[in-house]
Parts: sequence; C-alpha cells; structure tokens
Amino acid sequence: MKLTVPTKNLHKALQKVTNIIGTRSTLPVLANVMLEAEGKTLTLTTTDLEVRITTKVEAEIEVEGKTTIPAKKLQSMVDRFEADKVSLDCNENHHTQVTCGTADFRLLGLPSDDFPLPVDFKAEKTLKFKEMELSRILDQISYAVSMDDSRKVLHGILFSIKENTFTAVATDGKRLALVEKILDSFDGSEGDTIVPLKSATELKRLLEKEGEVTLCIGNKQASFETAEVVMTTKLIEGNYPNYRQVIPNSFSKSVEINRTQFLSKLELVAIALADSNAYIKLTYAANKLQFEATSNRYGKGVDYIDIDYSEEEINISFNPVFLSDPFRHSDADKINFKMNDGYSPVAVEGGDGFLYVIMPMRNK
Repeated sequence: MKLTVPTKNLHKALQKVTNIIGTRSTLPVLANVMLEAEGKTLTLTTTDLEVRITTKVEAEIEVEGKTTIPAKKLQSMVDRFEADKVSLDCNENHHTQVTCGTADFRLLGLPSDDFPLPVDFKAEKTLKFKEMELSRILDQISYAVSMDDSRKVLHGILFSIKENTFTAVATDGKRLALVEKILDSFDGSEGDTIVPLKSATELKRLLEKEGEVTLCIGNKQASFETAEVVMTTKLIEGNYPNYRQVIPNSFSKSVEINRTQFLSKLELVAIALADSNAYIKLTYAANKLQFEATSNRYGKGVDYIDIDYSEEEINISFNPVFLSDPFRHSDADKINFKMNDGYSPVAVEGGDGFLYVIMPMRNK
C-alpha cells in the first residue's frame, strides 16, 4: 500500500474514528486503525467490538492495499505535522513509513486479517433526521441516563417509534428526560430500541451542523450514516420500563420562567451548598420565586426572580444538579415549570417536544 493524502483531511478523518479507542485494548489490533486504499479513496476504520466507525478521504493512491497501524500514534503525528501532505508506504510486514515534509516515521502495524469484521444485520426500521436535530435531541436528554450497574437497560437511551411518533427517553429512576417528534416518514416496524450511552455520546460528537443522518435499526445492531461517517453499534437487550407511568396526568399550577435567568440564580445560590446530598429550596409566592440554600459548613444563600404567579405559596426542594440539568441543556428562551404541590413529581417543558420530570426531595 502506497499513497499520499492531504494532511488536514487525514487529521479530520482520524479525529472522527480514534475517540473510541481505549487505553487498554483486549486485543492488540483494537488499538489500531485499519487503512484500506482502493481507487481514489482511503478508508479508515476503528472498533472496540461494541462500536465501529468508518470514514473515507480522497487520496492519491499508487499501490492499493490495506493494513492496520497504531491509531493514537498516527493521530499524534498528524496533529503536529506542518507540511500539506502525508505519505504512507506500507511493506509486506505491515511496517508503514509515514512522511510529511522533513518528518519521517516508521510505524509497526498488524495484518488487516486480524481486524474484526463488521457484523451484518437486517434493518427492521429506517428513519432520517437532520444531523443538528438528532444532536440536539441527544444533548437534551443524555445526562439523565442511569449509571447504576444493577439496571442495564437504563444504561442507554430509548428510541421508541409508535403511531408515527419518535420518542427518545433517558431515566435513572429519580428523573426522566424525553423528547418527542412527529416523523414525516419511516420504513419498517414500530418498536423500542435501547442505544448504549457510550454510542449515543459518540454519535453526538460525530454529527455536524449540516447534513442528514440515516438510522438503520435491527434486532441487536444499529447503524448511523452521514455523508462523511458510518457508525455501527451493538444495542442493549431487554425491556425498557414503562416511563409513561411516572408522568403525572395533569398539573394544577404552571409557571413560565426565563430559562437563563432561572439557571443563573440557581447556580449562584447553590454556591452555598457543601456536598452532593444538599438541596436547594424553591419558594413560589406572590409573583416571586425565591431560591434558598443552607449549609452547616458554609452558611446560607438567598436570591429571587420575578415571575407571574398568584396561586398558593409552595415550597419545593431539589437536588441542585438534577434541577439545573434541563435548564443547562435546553436552548429555549422560556421554560414551563408545572407542579401540583411540594411533594409530587414536577415537570419542566422546554418546547419542541421536550419534557423533564423530577421528584422533589423530602427534607426534615
């Protein structure tokens, strides 16, 4: 294999594929990127056996072929190369000469036959999103995924298709975040799919501001394809809990709040808190929302914002991180805060199908 490729193009391609490579791979070849040179295209692929990422770049190919070389080492070199083009020349022992300007390296690789083959799967449903739209959906809910090892199905994001509606859900049992979207069209059957958090995070990193992404979902595998990259992932097997039952049927009170103003006051007052078990108390009174945080170690903080509220006074306490998350990840100007009393689940709605449900903390 022998080829030349623009440095900036190789740099961008390596950024797309190397992020999933861990520091301790179970197989030596998993630390490598597979390079396939054919026609006028260089294809780069990495995998950790759970996720597989492939991207392509145009190249001047003198000799076709394929090999694998240490991905992180190659990326570190390309990050620092100054000349416009990189040349790769691989011999039959899979030793690759990497040159760029005055820089000259030799990387010891492994045969491409050692690299895991892709898993073929049959797509049971296919749908498309704008890349920016799917990225926004993942950002709005992924923070609510559970880290509890005892409930594996909660380690991912639910993609549910029912009655021409797409619903993405994340929950850890203490709070729930979801986004619903009416689909223009989709091919295949309705049903639920659980995408691992790691895969969803990697997908969000790969998505661009422009372009379209195609989702092909099978029984145990799924793929996400854009104009520049294809990512395949294993899915989490199991039944996602009935998340609908934790959403109250109705609310007696609804308050529209300026999102940035609310978040600013919340984060300011929370400075007075000492640890993760602390809480912040919200008091809804006549046209005023008060934020209060008390700590035996640091003292007390109080602030408020003006709101349009004329109902009975309500005191509600929350984990400050859980409360701030939907406000930090939304891009809406106004947020609707819905409640019944100081002890029942509270809903935060941010427009465009976003809903967040959180349980208040019960404090002595």
